[in-house]
Amino acid sequence: MNTLYNWFAVRVTYGRELVLKAMLDEEKIESFIPMRYEYVSRNGKRMRKLVPAIHNLVFIHCTRKKMDEIKELFGAKVPIRYIMDRETRQPIVIPDEQMRSFILVSGNYDEAVLYLEPMELALVKGQKVRITDGIFKGVIGEFVRIRHDRRVVVSIEGVMAVATTFIHPSLVEAVEG
Repeated sequence: MNTLYNWFAVRVTYGRELVLKAMLDEEKIESFIPMRYEYVSRNGKRMRKLVPAIHNLVFIHCTRKKMDEIKELFGAKVPIRYIMDRETRQPIVIPDEQMRSFILVSGNYDEAVLYLEPMELALVKGQKVRITDGIFKGVIGEFVRIRHDRRVVVSIEGVMAVATTFIHPSLVEAVEG
């Protein structure tokens, strides 16, 4: 059985991603949910609340064996489904470097960060770049134009993509790859 730690993208049902995250935190299993601020009205008052940016999506960092145990252990309370690679028919595994860049961008709760579905990313492939300074320093992604701004997009194939706010060309350097 594979003993390497990987990032797995999983789906849960009925907006229970925070419930699953709490259970994983209790078991000391690393996980990540992209979050953003949203305004909600409660009793006539407008409040700013931190909510999942993509409902029902959780990223979990563990071995495949542990992931299967998690599904077995928590499955009755929170049904968990792998997001599958259509070609290999295996769960999608996200490389650590790609996930690190994704977390750097989506870990920023800025409203200008864009979350994109795979279908929305029918973009012309951009230059692969690394951001050299600022809050997104170290992020590796593709430099593309989205909604009239130049942004760096970190894409997780078959799952989703996240785009930074406007990035000035002086803050990026080309990378091979």
